[in-house]
Amino acid sequence: MLIERAELTVISRSPQETEEIGEALGSCLRGDEVISLEGELGTGKTTLVKGLARGLGVGVPIASPTFVLASEYAGTSLRLQHLDLYRVEDAREFVASGLEDALWGEAIVAVEWPEKVRHLLPAARLWITLRHSGGDQRRLHFEASGSRYVDLLRRLGDRLAQPEPGPALEVH
Repeated sequence: MLIERAELTVISRSPQETEEIGEALGSCLRGDEVISLEGELGTGKTTLVKGLARGLGVGVPIASPTFVLASEYAGTSLRLQHLDLYRVEDAREFVASGLEDALWGEAIVAVEWPEKVRHLLPAARLWITLRHSGGDQRRLHFEASGSRYVDLLRRLGDRLAQPEPGPALEVH
C-alpha cells in the first residue's frame, strides 16, 4: 500500500517568522498529530513549537524540555505534548522512559530530535527539517506522510500563502 506524500519548503527570515509559521501550523491542527522536528542546535525547533503552542491557544510560556524530556500543555481545545530527545541516547532508552506511549495518545505531539527514534514513530506523520540559511534565516522543509498529513500540509500552505507579508514559500 502506498502512502500519500507531499512536501513544502518555507524560508523564515527571523525567529519571529519561525514562530509565526509555527502558529499557522498550530491553527491547522485537529488533534492526535505527530510533528517531528529535526535540525541542528539553534535552528529554531523550540521557537517553532512556541508558535505551534500559541496557535493551539496555549497561554503559558513554552520552554525546551531538554532536562525533563517532556512537557504537556493545555490549549484552547487540544493538548500539546512537547518531547525533546536531545539527551536520549537511543530508541531503547526512549522506550524505557515510557514516553513512547505519548506517540499514540490523543494529544498533539511535537518531537525534537526525532531521528533517534524514527522507526518508533507512526508512518503517517509530519516531518519538519530546519536548516540554517545564513544569519537569522532558516529553511523549513515539511514532509507529510499519509493523507491526513497531506491535507494538513495543504491547509498550512494555504494559510501561509495569504497576501500579507510573511515567510517565503517554495511549494513542491
